[in-house]
Amino acid sequence: MKANLAVLIVSSLLSIVAISHAQTPPGDNAPSAGYRPGLGDLMTTTVQPRHTKLGLAGRAQNWSYAAYELHELQEAFDRAFAVWPRWQSMPVGEMVKNVMSEPIAAVDQAIKAKSAERFTAAYRQLTEACDTCHQAADRAVIVIKVPEADMFPDQDFAPPRR
Repeated sequence: MKANLAVLIVSSLLSIVAISHAQTPPGDNAPSAGYRPGLGDLMTTTVQPRHTKLGLAGRAQNWSYAAYELHELQEAFDRAFAVWPRWQSMPVGEMVKNVMSEPIAAVDQAIKAKSAERFTAAYRQLTEACDTCHQAADRAVIVIKVPEADMFPDQDFAPPRR
């Protein structure tokens, strides 16, 4: 299973590299426009894994790692909306900022308080905010949920033993 996951990840990364290098035909000196992943690609490859890892770190009460993943989640959103500030005339970056600010702040406070109970409630609120944005963007078919199982079998989410 781990080998299959590793092969899938490596082949996906190689595909992205190949696509990004295939933008300019050989011999063409014109600068490449570069690879511009779709908003859905960015959400699936950068935002969603960070959301999942944040939830798993909080469940394991690994507060330092949860803080790291929360920061990475915010950066993933920033990168996605730097590329796609508007999607189908919707100001998605602005919309996400407005919908996600309170839940992200609540998760941050729960992490700082090292409170599993507060984290669980705040993370659920954050997850529901994801779905609020999907519904507002006419993408209600995309439903995000609290992870039920460890989606990353090659990573230990428990706090480090010292």
